[in-house]
Amino acid sequence: MSTIDILHNLPLLFRSADLLKFTGNANVFLTRALQRGLITRLTRGVYINTRLKGEPSLEEAACFVRTPSYISAEWALHLHGVIIQAPLVCTVLTLSTAVGVTRNLVWRGITIEYSHLNDRLYFGFEPRDGYNLALPEKALLDCIYYRNTAPFADELELEELDTGRLHEMAQSFPVRVREMVRKLVG
Repeated sequence: MSTIDILHNLPLLFRSADLLKFTGNANVFLTRALQRGLITRLTRGVYINTRLKGEPSLEEAACFVRTPSYISAEWALHLHGVIIQAPLVCTVLTLSTAVGVTRNLVWRGITIEYSHLNDRLYFGFEPRDGYNLALPEKALLDCIYYRNTAPFADELELEELDTGRLHEMAQSFPVRVREMVRKLVG
């Protein structure tokens, strides 16, 4: 099977382990494909089939690197129109423990930040085109939980939030988060 045939059979985003279905030596294939500009390395063990399949969205790539995961906090709030400020950090919450500053990625000039989330708080997101996105209420709660503050509190478009759902979701969070929500939205 030729390199091009293998790439046609691989998805847009793939892991080096996916190559074992097609070739016995994934490292040789990856080295040659990278040198020929057929693929792009996103991070260790994760590649983009750019030459044949294009570029994924930042959100799709970010969630593919750590699974299961979803986009949340300021990035999700911006996508939902709750904050106008365009963030420079895309926060990805994951059940994976492979997180921390050393595991962050910079791609397309945006820092992708991975944070571990307890499984009891792993809810409140919906599937999008190849990734999961927090509902606006959950994104606000996650932001308060991790940052200990509401982002751009004086600029929040609160009418974009379902306050009933916000208070209901807040019940799963610690008291400090529920108190901040109560002060923010009543």
